[in-house]
Amino acid sequence: MAAAGAGRLRRAASALLLRSPRLPARELSAPARLYHKKVVDHYENPRNVGSLDKTSKNVGTGLVGAPACGDVMKLQIQVDEKGKIVDARFKTFGCGSAIASSSLATEWVKGKTVEEALTIKNTDIAKELCLPPVKLHCSKLFLAEEKTQLSP
Repeated sequence: MAAAGAGRLRRAASALLLRSPRLPARELSAPARLYHKKVVDHYENPRNVGSLDKTSKNVGTGLVGAPACGDVMKLQIQVDEKGKIVDARFKTFGCGSAIASSSLATEWVKGKTVEEALTIKNTDIAKELCLPPVKLHCSKLFLAEEKTQLSP
């Protein structure tokens, strides 16, 4: 029984690797090769992944999903007494563009006040990452989460 379970896990891991943009270009399908280098960088080296202490009074946690594509993002921010975001962490289940959008967005909100962070537009994230129109929903995922998380 254990061997059957291990085999199933290996097959699942292999299937995930086949969809990963980390594979050499000759093994990738055409759409995967179209990721911009900024997306690949944030996907392969995501910034601010993880969690903050959700029981802390100055940490807010939000969760949002995109039913159309199955992407889910958890965003946590830590705000100081002056309303400045001093730390931001994320966990995202989704495509490379969703992970890259989350990673970039957490970099951008750090050091900003809550009001300043609310001015970030999904189009700003999409433009910075050079996301194609079919992937704009990934940057909107962060925007929805940010509005949920940061709004009073």
